[in-house]
Amino acid sequence: MIAETSYRVAAVQMISVPDVSENLVQAGRLVAEAVARGARLIVLPENFAIMSKNEHDKIQVAEDDGVGPIQDFLVASAKQHGIWLVGGTVPLISGCPGKIRNVCLVYSPLGERIARYDKIHLFGFDNGLERHDESATVEAGDKVVTFVAEGRRVGLSVCYDLRFPELFRAMGEVDLIVLPAAFTYPTGLAHWEVLLRARAIENQCYLIAAAQGGHHPSGRRTYGDSMIVDPWGDVLARRSEGPGVVIAEISSHHLQLIRLRLPALKDRRLI
Repeated sequence: MIAETSYRVAAVQMISVPDVSENLVQAGRLVAEAVARGARLIVLPENFAIMSKNEHDKIQVAEDDGVGPIQDFLVASAKQHGIWLVGGTVPLISGCPGKIRNVCLVYSPLGERIARYDKIHLFGFDNGLERHDESATVEAGDKVVTFVAEGRRVGLSVCYDLRFPELFRAMGEVDLIVLPAAFTYPTGLAHWEVLLRARAIENQCYLIAAAQGGHHPSGRRTYGDSMIVDPWGDVLARRSEGPGVVIAEISSHHLQLIRLRLPALKDRRLI
């Protein structure tokens, strides 16, 4: 018999602006809303603290590791609400001049930082109308990171990482994957949902995708569609566009039952 344990998780969707303080107010309000609805683990989107037309603006607000208003906000929020808080991504100072690290930070209900993941895969895109080159302002990370929350192993990833299934296999067996993101509208329209569901299905785990979602003051449009996916690939909850909170229940019984009925992880031959 499989014992049942469950808890609520949340993906926060935002439309971040160039002003850090304004974004922190918006994030704080949405985190409080998720807490009021019972969430115990909350994920903020990529670049939740700043999104600007000029990609170099994030270099100006980059913080030293462990010091700065963005990190102070995450510590205070986790501690105040007694939650596990995944801080989307935060711009941290890099050892490479003119670049930052795009970093996902995780805090415990006591406000203690328990994990840091530096985004490994840097986004590049040019369809003739929209162009992005993340490597121009970001130094890539090189370490796979997992942590344990509420007795479950959680794997960290960010946005463009979604397209690289080998990263998720390298995490080992995880119960939950979190993916803060700021997908472009054209790539999101084509691939977002199918990739999220595929990563959940092939790793037989839950997945929380917290996205930027809408029209930003810079003129950029992000895809949104923040969602929570279960280990069978079913979308439990989602939000198409605009700031808001997506809530769903994570069930250890459901996860273990799927792995028992279809032991795909145990049947792997190429590792």
